[in-house]
Amino acid sequence: MNEKMTIAVVYGSTRQGRFCDTVVNWVLTELWAESGIRVTLIDPQQLKGPAGEAAVNVAALEEKIAEADAFIVVTPEYNHGYPAALKELIDSCYEPWHAKPVAFISYGGLSGGLRAVEQLRQVFAELHTVTIRDTVSFSNVWSQFDAAGNPFKAAEAKAGLLVMLRRLMWWASALKAARAENAYSGVAA
Repeated sequence: MNEKMTIAVVYGSTRQGRFCDTVVNWVLTELWAESGIRVTLIDPQQLKGPAGEAAVNVAALEEKIAEADAFIVVTPEYNHGYPAALKELIDSCYEPWHAKPVAFISYGGLSGGLRAVEQLRQVFAELHTVTIRDTVSFSNVWSQFDAAGNPFKAAEAKAGLLVMLRRLMWWASALKAARAENAYSGVAA
């Protein structure tokens, strides 16, 4: 397949002053440098319903998830888990996630968000996704980026991202072809 793959980058946090923006901006800079990729963003802050409504706009979310061939979830770890806003986003729809790959970039304190990622693997398994083994993790994240949002160990971070991205793209291509040949929803019917 020579067509571009659409990767949706999913923000995992909605906290005021979230560090997620710094990590996502780095990821976007790296993704835009790659060929064969179209990037879309899924930000729970942008998917809220009309003013005064706290719930996610499910129709808009389903459309964004359906158009994506693969996902990169950028998540912090809060209290040894992933944020409630991310859980709400994930649980707001079901079938659009099916038979698509998901990769993770995590950040936080000492564990670098890896406990959140392990929990997310269980959640995404129930959505019939394929999670990528390779991750990018930033422990003690506040000391990993300069004031401009660049990682201090840029080459190391990029190397990890590229390994993860190559595997994500392989799965995206394989699963897109499989979905085109046989609708996943019809497999168990």
